[in-house]
Amino acid sequence: MSDAEQLTNGFLDTRVEWVRGMSKHMRLRDYPSFLRTTDPGDKMLEYGLHEMEHCKDATAVVYNTFDELEQPALDALRANFTPASYTIGPLNLLAAEHEQLVPALDTLGSNLWKEDHACLQWLDAREPRSVVYVNYGSITVMTNQQLLEFAWGLAGSGYAFLWVIRPDLVVAASTGGADAVLPAAFVEETRGRGLLASWCPQEAVLRHEAVGVFLTHSGWNSTLESLSAGVPMLSWPFFSEQLTNCLYKCAEWGVAMEVGDDVRRDVVERRIREAMGGEKGREMRERALEWKEAAARATRPGGSSFANLDRLINDVLLKSS
Repeated sequence: MSDAEQLTNGFLDTRVEWVRGMSKHMRLRDYPSFLRTTDPGDKMLEYGLHEMEHCKDATAVVYNTFDELEQPALDALRANFTPASYTIGPLNLLAAEHEQLVPALDTLGSNLWKEDHACLQWLDAREPRSVVYVNYGSITVMTNQQLLEFAWGLAGSGYAFLWVIRPDLVVAASTGGADAVLPAAFVEETRGRGLLASWCPQEAVLRHEAVGVFLTHSGWNSTLESLSAGVPMLSWPFFSEQLTNCLYKCAEWGVAMEVGDDVRRDVVERRIREAMGGEKGREMRERALEWKEAAARATRPGGSSFANLDRLINDVLLKSS
């Protein structure tokens, strides 16, 4: 950006329709957050440019996505990028498929926090599609006021919820250095219909029939895991590519609604009610189930991602060895 005022004066709402392969709904605000800088020496911007430049020298580029989900963008990349590209996602489904084919196969998890499996037993006692699952990912942070707005939005919705609150979720400066504390009135208001956890086995939670919607920061892994499970989403993107993911989920794939940058309890409550019991929520669920089937097709034998993994092994890994 040439002027810091452009960050706040509505300039970010400008449509950007000329980027090949990208959604025609894209605005400046929907591009990764590190592009929103007035400093040409910004470290995140420099890192992104450095990585893109060095990708040109790679033998191959591997994407955790599947062709049907992002075909226009993938076509544009393949037309303008020298290295061979291989789409082998969603990786969680591809790994599960290979575990079935090779039962003795060892797999490695990627969680940054210790999982609490007790939440699955709690979900077992809930009705199908009756629970709001809330998780902002491994590194997203918020102010204590934002936490309170989410809390009272959940309380006001009347729905049961499973809420993951990491120990470091709230910025310490917003609490005077103290840990985040939910008010006693909130605990009393939601007694019997809410469960708080420090972390959970997310894929298993999203696959559980009790989960009706996922309130998420829109990180890519969470997005793919939710699509793989057929669960619609409410999106609160925080930074980086989460903003782009959110736009695609809402405008292109039809599986999400946005909460908005300025978190307000009435908006959170309204979005939850619509997602869980409204017409928009019904449409989102239908689209999410369609994407679930598309992701499953891609990762089964004969699917595009399954075949691309074989190509990657034969064309790149075996040749290099």
